[in-house]
Amino acid sequence: MFGNNYGRDNRGNSAPVNEGEEYDVKIEDMGRDGDGIAKVEGFIVFVSGAKKGDEVKIRVNSVRRNFAFAEVVE
Repeated sequence: MFGNNYGRDNRGNSAPVNEGEEYDVKIEDMGRDGDGIAKVEGFIVFVSGAKKGDEVKIRVNSVRRNFAFAEVVE
């Protein structure tokens, strides 16, 4: 049923972010593991190493159906 791609949506990516692309965001909140949380067109992006209130440029590392992971670009 889920095959080997559990957590991935291979039917088409409707996320407003793309893996490898860069975006300017404001960190709006903090995740429970200490990652910053930003939103791009309402889509949640977890940003490692960012703190609430930071305005940063990020590079998306991985996109899932409902969220993405990114890092701060220096």
